[in-house]
Amino acid sequence: MAKRERRTFTNEFKEQIVKLHLSGKPRSEIIKEYELTPSAYQSTFFQKTSQTMQE
Repeated sequence: MAKRERRTFTNEFKEQIVKLHLSGKPRSEIIKEYELTPSAYQSTFFQKTSQTMQE
């Protein structure tokens, strides 16, 4: 099985994911719609929210 290439996400994309989450969209729908792995979703969400809280 070929290893999946690591994706990088722009800050705008990360902000969009966080906004969708905060608006109430279910985590499972966001992951499916944007073809994210659960770990990519979680790290994106926590990274962006921690940056926002530090500002």
